[in-house]
Amino acid sequence: MNTEIVFNYFTTLTQEQKHHFSQLEALYQDWNQKINVVSRKDIDELYLRHVLHSLGIAKVQKFNEGAQILDVGTGGGFPGIPLAILFPQTQFTLVDAIGKKIKVVQEVIDGLKLENITTHHSRVEDLPGQFDFIVSRAVAAMPTFVHWTKGKIKKDAAHERVNGILYLKGGDLTEELQGYRNAEVFELKDYFKEEFFETKKVVYLPSKYRS
Repeated sequence: MNTEIVFNYFTTLTQEQKHHFSQLEALYQDWNQKINVVSRKDIDELYLRHVLHSLGIAKVQKFNEGAQILDVGTGGGFPGIPLAILFPQTQFTLVDAIGKKIKVVQEVIDGLKLENITTHHSRVEDLPGQFDFIVSRAVAAMPTFVHWTKGKIKKDAAHERVNGILYLKGGDLTEELQGYRNAEVFELKDYFKEEFFETKKVVYLPSKYRS
């Protein structure tokens, strides 16, 4: 699986953005041999399972210049790094409680020479500051994630959509979201044709959620 799967869905990328996306595989292959942060199967399908999946958030929400985005439990740098490549004028903060993962993420960022990302080896509860949107890939059930990120979302919106959480999830979310009446669920199969996305979703939970 190569970069074309990304370029086919995001047709206005600059040459610099294409170059950054093209570098990802070699960087992850190299670092994954030293510190395992991505499974072997997923490394072989990096652009489908990690890069394009991360960019599903961009199909739901475009980030403005100067906006501040927090990626919680970033793991190997997803969804934060692909989104930072796509939105170079937006500031991204990537946080993970596992030090070896943040080490790999920082090395990938340095390899790409991305200047719009900062990383933190920390629990999100201990991270200072507030953000326009919080993004993540299924690190916990929604009630737990909402608890972890309480107080981290700015009140004043800089986008048409109210500030909040944009969460990549899969499967049946009926029970998990029953406490959030104004959560919106976007099916990634409506944007991407690959079978991998059949059950994948982006959940948007505005900061003023109704339980």
